[in-house]
Amino acid sequence: MLSNDFLETVWLIPCYAIVGAALAIPWSPGIIKRTGPRPAGYINLIMTFIAFLHGLIALSVAWNQPTQELSIPWLDVAGLNITISLEISTLTIGATILITGLNLLSQIYAIAYMEMDWGWARFYSLLALFEAGMCALVLCNSLFWSYIILEILTLGTYLLVGLWFSQPLVITGARDAFLTKRVGDLFLLMGVVALLPLAGTWNYTELAEWAKTANIAPTTATLLSLTLIAGPLGKCAQFPLHLWLDEAMEGPVPSTILRNSLVVAVGAWVLIKVQPVLALSPVASTVTIGVGVFTAVCASLIAIGQIDIKRSLSYSVSTYMGLVFIAVGTGQDETALMLLFTYACAMALLVMSTGGVILNCVSQDLTQYGGLWSRRPITGISYLVGAAGLVGLPPLGSFWALLQMTDYLWSSQPWLVGVLLLVNGFTAFSIIREFGLIFCGQPKQMTERSPEGLWALVLPMTILAGFTLHIPLLFAQWQLLPDIATINKTVAGLLLLSSVLGFGIGGLIYLNDGWEKPIKFPLPAIQDFFAYDFYTAKLYRITIVFVVGLVSRIISWVDRYLVDGVVNFVGLATVFGGQGLKYNVSGQSQFYVLTILIGMTLLLSWLVVGLF
Repeated sequence: MLSNDFLETVWLIPCYAIVGAALAIPWSPGIIKRTGPRPAGYINLIMTFIAFLHGLIALSVAWNQPTQELSIPWLDVAGLNITISLEISTLTIGATILITGLNLLSQIYAIAYMEMDWGWARFYSLLALFEAGMCALVLCNSLFWSYIILEILTLGTYLLVGLWFSQPLVITGARDAFLTKRVGDLFLLMGVVALLPLAGTWNYTELAEWAKTANIAPTTATLLSLTLIAGPLGKCAQFPLHLWLDEAMEGPVPSTILRNSLVVAVGAWVLIKVQPVLALSPVASTVTIGVGVFTAVCASLIAIGQIDIKRSLSYSVSTYMGLVFIAVGTGQDETALMLLFTYACAMALLVMSTGGVILNCVSQDLTQYGGLWSRRPITGISYLVGAAGLVGLPPLGSFWALLQMTDYLWSSQPWLVGVLLLVNGFTAFSIIREFGLIFCGQPKQMTERSPEGLWALVLPMTILAGFTLHIPLLFAQWQLLPDIATINKTVAGLLLLSSVLGFGIGGLIYLNDGWEKPIKFPLPAIQDFFAYDFYTAKLYRITIVFVVGLVSRIISWVDRYLVDGVVNFVGLATVFGGQGLKYNVSGQSQFYVLTILIGMTLLLSWLVVGLF
């Protein structure tokens, strides 16, 4: 009975984080100065741990049980009935465990990373906001509430990126990240509003049933689907709304752990949920695949051209979200979920590994690193585990997700298999390139003294590395691994070959002390083309930014000289008229005589002009 109570109260999981955020407020430095801000972090750690345990117990009860739905009435007025609908299943509860688990590790990591920072209360409260929002999103069974939660997460991104608000680049990055996401959110809102009159519901389960028999005009289905794609497109940092993730790297590394692994994935979660609606339009499926292909290929190439550690990883994030878009566009929802799970763990581990290095060496420039393997072996091993878990390298998790995806596309759309293999190889090359520049070669000035970090940095990193290594065992327990006899040996061999080639070529160049670094292309223009993100930012400045600026200047001129000019003219005329007319009521006869003479003079002048 007690276990059933944990299942029925699974909606409390997001609430624990909200309670922790509220309890952290009294430990703001401006309120309590003697104790310092640390209790705020410990309170949130405890609340996240409670949420994690609640999810584990609830998952054990829900295992092999049918999906349950919980509806909480919220608004019923004028024929509009909005309820808070929750889906309680092994999938949604497992997602909350992943979120609370990674947030727990991130909070432990932040104890060391934010050791000297006085903004603990604000920082941990914002991490709690992320946790609550993401847990609520995966439990939510309503598109309307998913949109509301996505908006809250957008606000949380802005606040966390701008945590160190005294730095100009931080403010710029937070602003650009917020505004870029808002573009996709605006179109998503259009789709949310337009969908209700057509389907009569926002419930994901009911939307899937409606989509099976829906009979709407092709144009309507296309426009509706494109608006629903726009929101996840911005959240997942897909082209052309991908630049925000790069600028969001100005935030602290512990928040980057969540943002690069989970926050970007919630957009993909919504995309998977609305996939039955997107299937109504072939154009929408084509656009989803096209966006995924373009982003995955381009981002994997751009990542190779970066010399900033966090920027390089951020483009790998866009790469894998592009693969998720391809999976959803081709109708592989289960594969997309597998890929999100394996990707989240591997990417979080990569960010943790590089974050400790950045903290100690006070630099993000890859050209200033080298020789850290002998000084930080645990960090190096953790990085390699994350790298192996991210690409298609057996027997780790991403190999099985990518194999399932590739096997499906082999017979239906073989050209996408070539894209996937290419992206996998480029990503393997990019990751081993970072490893070689950081851990191999001779120590440099920035890396002469760089021992392993504090226990709070090493502990979550090693725990996550162990979990990443055990993901295949979880897949076997969940019966997600294919039968060895049924595996397409050609597909598996090609996937393995792309990983080996990527790692091998990258290792040959960047693990070889005899190869001069940094590598320079014969044509610098090509290298700059990749390093500057295909000049996307400049393209925006000469197109969208220029047009918006021109229109703004025209409107400003019209407002200042035409609208304000007319108003100011009427005002001045009224003032002068009033000043002139006040003499008519002064009571002095000479002013009355003067007014009559002026009036007669003007009248006679008008008559004379009319005669001639």
